[in-house]
Amino acid sequence: MKNRNDFLPVTAEDVKARGWSEVDFVYVTGDAYVDHPSFGVSIISRVLEAEGFRIAILSQPDYKSCEDFKRFGRPRLGFLVTSGNIDSMVAHYTVSKKRRSYDYYSPGGKMGNRPDRAVIVYSNRIREAYGDVPIILGGLEASLRRFAHYDYWDDKVRRSILVDSRADILTYGMGENILRRIAKLLDKGVPIKKIRDVRGTVYLAKRGESLHFDSIELGDYDNLKTDKELYAKAFSIQYKNTDSVRGKALIEYYDDKMLVQNPPMPPLEREELDKVYALPYARDFHPDYETQGGVPAITEVKHSITHNRGCFGACNFCAIAFHQGREVRSRSAESVITEAKKIAAMDDFKGYINDVGGPTANFRYPSCDRQREHGVCPSKKCLSPTPCKQLKVDHTEYAEMLREIEKIDKVKKVFIRSGIRFDYLVYDDDDSFFRQLVTHHVSGQLKVAPEHCSNNALSMMGKPAIEVFEAFKKKYFRLCGEAGLEQYLVPYLMSSHPGSTMNDAVEMALWLKKWGYLPEQVQDFYPTPGTISTCMYYTGIDPQTYKPVYVAKDPHEKAMQRALLQWARPEKRRLVIQALQAAGRTDLIGYGKECLVRPDPNRGGYKGGKPADKKTDKKDNKPAGKSGKPAKNDRKDTKGGRAAAPAKTGRSGGRVNKSDNKGGRGRR
Repeated sequence: MKNRNDFLPVTAEDVKARGWSEVDFVYVTGDAYVDHPSFGVSIISRVLEAEGFRIAILSQPDYKSCEDFKRFGRPRLGFLVTSGNIDSMVAHYTVSKKRRSYDYYSPGGKMGNRPDRAVIVYSNRIREAYGDVPIILGGLEASLRRFAHYDYWDDKVRRSILVDSRADILTYGMGENILRRIAKLLDKGVPIKKIRDVRGTVYLAKRGESLHFDSIELGDYDNLKTDKELYAKAFSIQYKNTDSVRGKALIEYYDDKMLVQNPPMPPLEREELDKVYALPYARDFHPDYETQGGVPAITEVKHSITHNRGCFGACNFCAIAFHQGREVRSRSAESVITEAKKIAAMDDFKGYINDVGGPTANFRYPSCDRQREHGVCPSKKCLSPTPCKQLKVDHTEYAEMLREIEKIDKVKKVFIRSGIRFDYLVYDDDDSFFRQLVTHHVSGQLKVAPEHCSNNALSMMGKPAIEVFEAFKKKYFRLCGEAGLEQYLVPYLMSSHPGSTMNDAVEMALWLKKWGYLPEQVQDFYPTPGTISTCMYYTGIDPQTYKPVYVAKDPHEKAMQRALLQWARPEKRRLVIQALQAAGRTDLIGYGKECLVRPDPNRGGYKGGKPADKKTDKKDNKPAGKSGKPAKNDRKDTKGGRAAAPAKTGRSGGRVNKSDNKGGRGRR
């Protein structure tokens, strides 16, 4: 049975039971309280606790008045505010802007426990309750909205969330060292308005105030919100300054004030990460939620391990570079193995470690030796469109670590489910890890992310050419065959990404037909804050090259592109026919083997061969074959109206997987 004393206080009674007369910080979060290292609130609260600070958790408070924000009284040092593990708008709405019906981060999956734009609402309620008390923002919603940003739900450029929230300071990126520094300064009596030199923070100051770092000006909000070219240039500067070695301070103007982002905080090194993950997490949801059905988010992560941070893959639709950065750091093998032993000792452990991963599972170190001294290249990517000559590919340590975990008593199997970077795997001349992956770490199917097959679309996504995925696929099935295993690939696919045309979607349909694969899950591009792709979507400009980009925004065109990815479904036939007509590919409407769809009987006419008998017609429309067939448990991942389930390793932003935009598992 859970002991509430293993968790931080969530009520005034819990505070009194600890003998505290007050708390140093009240941590306000839009998620239910889960004390597990896959949740940012848990990590930051435990880090501050280890520094001697007294933390109380105010989880999903009643936001309709300020009364619940007075639960613990006025904290000695301030309020920490976050929407939770994901942006509150993504948690609440599908890409078609329909209200979701399920919340993975709330007790029993119940919707309505947090407000839209939670960070702003919470901060304003705190101001109502306590006036000038210090308010410090953090988490994904604050981090990705720290500058003027395009908001898909309002379809306009909104001000920095720091401005709208009336908070004092915003922390971006991974916050352990940032909040340690802020907490210690506040503890020494430094006023919050005087804290100006902490890396990884954003604050408002008077125009002309002196800065602590070299700076670059982005422009005035009044211009950024109307001038798309200026917006694209500003985003380009922001993206190029996410590196802790090269990054400079950035300035954005609001009337008589300036918003200042200090350079990024350097990432935690191995010894620091090990200490963070050794803290006394309860590794479960708070016992108060037992009668409400628990918190669904814990299911995906309870028996999983995060071993790294950062990602040099830098896909354009992913916000990891803007939040965690492209500098990869990892925990020691000893630290990871120790955590695996803790998991194996849990009462509900059945023998399966569900994941040992991160933003990208098979990254352990920076992509090249020069990054530690010179930082990541501001205008080049490590893996796309082709791998950098300086790229170091090595799976040795990761493979050995997984083998050691498998030796732990009670561990039957160790799976990798958070995302293998297939191109990085292909570039490894030593195929021993690939063989190990196939024979030991795949639970019947491996999910990978080619995203598209058209090299035009892939180039706009920042992904490698489709030939790289084809090489991976061929080798994967060859190794499965050699091992005597019938295993599948489940590809993540995306429609309507900026740059993707109807012809690209047709190319994808033909590619899937040739493969013999009909995807259960299809993602329509979701423009979330903090990504290159969202900048393209709003401006029609690629901020990396300043060249124009075609963007499909019409709902019907987006529906046609999405339908082509599931071309064999009967309910999609009308849309597929319309898409093929729009693309000038009516040769693919008919009864021949080369055709994608039969003619609409109510419309008449076809060009694609003779009508087939029932036997041939049935065979030609059979969608899935052995090479790509999704297993049954993949089909269970998608449930109507559900928000993105937790990534096992803190993957963030830009990409949410769901079937026909009705919900499903997230890949962030």
